[in-house]
Amino acid sequence: MAKSKQDRKKDSEKVEQQAKGKKGKDSKDDSFKEEKVPVRLLEFYRTKIVPELIKKFSYKNTMQAPKLQKIILNCGAGAAVTEPKIIESTVKDLEAITGQRPTVIKAKKSVSNFKLRQGMNIGVRVTLRNDRMYEFLDRLINISIPRIRDFRGLPDKSFDGRGNYSMGVKEQIIFPEINVDNVARIMGMDVTFVTSAKTDEEAYELLKAFGLPFTK
Repeated sequence: MAKSKQDRKKDSEKVEQQAKGKKGKDSKDDSFKEEKVPVRLLEFYRTKIVPELIKKFSYKNTMQAPKLQKIILNCGAGAAVTEPKIIESTVKDLEAITGQRPTVIKAKKSVSNFKLRQGMNIGVRVTLRNDRMYEFLDRLINISIPRIRDFRGLPDKSFDGRGNYSMGVKEQIIFPEINVDNVARIMGMDVTFVTSAKTDEEAYELLKAFGLPFTK
């Protein structure tokens, strides 16, 4: 049966009320704001480490205190020359470890002895800065390093003379983000800490204050 004029008017009023109700809900959702959780190591650096470094090295200004600028994870995959799928698994592992999409490194030169051609994928690299850098460092110090087999401390002679430090990781399975059952190949990587320190001594004290377990 065809609707009367009054019935059509009632239906249009219902539709308008429903639309108003939806708008009200959307405005409530827009008012919701996600609170940003403060990075623990960054707060620790500002409140504890900086005053200690100023006291030890007699800095005149807080800006003179060295700070961590970036952390670089570099993983070579020479076997990818014969097995290209290794690069894909390496990218997935590094992405899970760092929470950031890594970049694939290509060969700059052709080397016939290694069956290597220019432009072939031979490694993977990730550069971490700001919050992600401090969050990774926190997990590395408190979770990953204690899982290293027969660990006796990090060597304190791996500084480059410009305030940067590099350490090697033999197995990626020390990181809790990696599921051992899904690992196709054990791989190692280099982790480089780039600081603003002018000397190795300042960089050593900075990293030691963060909690890196150097050998005594």
